[in-house]
Amino acid sequence: MFFALSQILDFFVTPSNILLLAILMALVLGALRLRRLALTLGTVSTAGLVLAAWSPLGVFALGILENRFPKTGLPDEIAGIIVLGGAVDTHISYGRSALVLNEAGERIVETLILAARYPEAEIFLSGGGGHLADDGSLTESELAGRALIDAGVAPGRISMEESSRNTCENARETAAVLADRATGNWVLVTSASHMPRAVGCFNRAGLDVLPYPVDYRTTPAGTASTGVASSGLAATDLAAHEWIGLVSYRLAGFTDVLFPSPED
Repeated sequence: MFFALSQILDFFVTPSNILLLAILMALVLGALRLRRLALTLGTVSTAGLVLAAWSPLGVFALGILENRFPKTGLPDEIAGIIVLGGAVDTHISYGRSALVLNEAGERIVETLILAARYPEAEIFLSGGGGHLADDGSLTESELAGRALIDAGVAPGRISMEESSRNTCENARETAAVLADRATGNWVLVTSASHMPRAVGCFNRAGLDVLPYPVDYRTTPAGTASTGVASSGLAATDLAAHEWIGLVSYRLAGFTDVLFPSPED
């Protein structure tokens, strides 16, 4: 129930969607000759769209998330590498019969680097379909596993779970599958902005992990390298998604603290 509700609500709390819908509503109000209301709504929504696209607010909010868990040195030996889903587009991959990575594809690339650095470490992939319409026939873990094997990782090193659909399910299913094997140092690979919510879920599931953030979108100072409007909107949408996710997960009891940190 939580998954379905979150997927539906996510559309309506995404800033770019809200602002574009508001502009559309302003046009409708104008057509209905409600000019004053249309002008007010149109002005506010247009100003919001400009701020989301070109102001530093979205990038700054995203930078706070990405800086929460700095990338630190890993120990000489690790037991395994946990890779969260979110780097593969299952729909296009299925339609094209080819592996299609999205903006978070660095999760796969960094996993390959870690796999070469730690040749004895197990690689655990966590992720099902992640969409309401998925029928389970093709999962993110399966596609990521194929990519790792094609890149030279021995199949025997890879294990996975393919039922999780969001971050809290990633943590619960991973902890359940690994069970007694979850001893020693386990590295958690996910996007830097997603790491606070992921660590909170894994702490809640009782699985201690070493955060290894990847897929950075901002500099350490919380700035971006481009002033393109689409990039600003993407940063704002992603920051809103993660901050709202942190709040909703805490309210739902999926995490123990609102904003997990390395000290938790």
